[in-house]
Amino acid sequence: HMQLLESGGGSVQPGGSLRLSCAAPGYTKRVVYMAWFRATPGKVREGVAAIYTGGTGGSYTYYADSVSGRFRVSQDNAKDMVYLQLNTLKPEDTGMYYCAGASDFPGTWDRVTGYDYWGPGTQVIVSS
Repeated sequence: HMQLLESGGGSVQPGGSLRLSCAAPGYTKRVVYMAWFRATPGKVREGVAAIYTGGTGGSYTYYADSVSGRFRVSQDNAKDMVYLQLNTLKPEDTGMYYCAGASDFPGTWDRVTGYDYWGPGTQVIVSS
């Protein structure tokens, strides 16, 4: 069983940046996709970004339209870490951000039920 742990959340003003980290011990042996989801009250959990980690020829990344060009997902295999860089933050980016891992192709990169492993989340608040 792989335990994920997010960190790096906080409170920031609009236009600011944060970097979220996800400690994912042994993820390269356990999953083929790592993703970030976010949840806000009254809304379903939505996919923010994902990275395909299952190949050896490089990685593919995926982004929700709402964050494309502002967020960047990356990984560090040697450290068993996955990151989400959040730039030009907007109030609507506020939410609980979760790191997730899928041991098999999840159907679509942002399909919540396709992910087996979840962290407890880290809170991001964007407010002036």
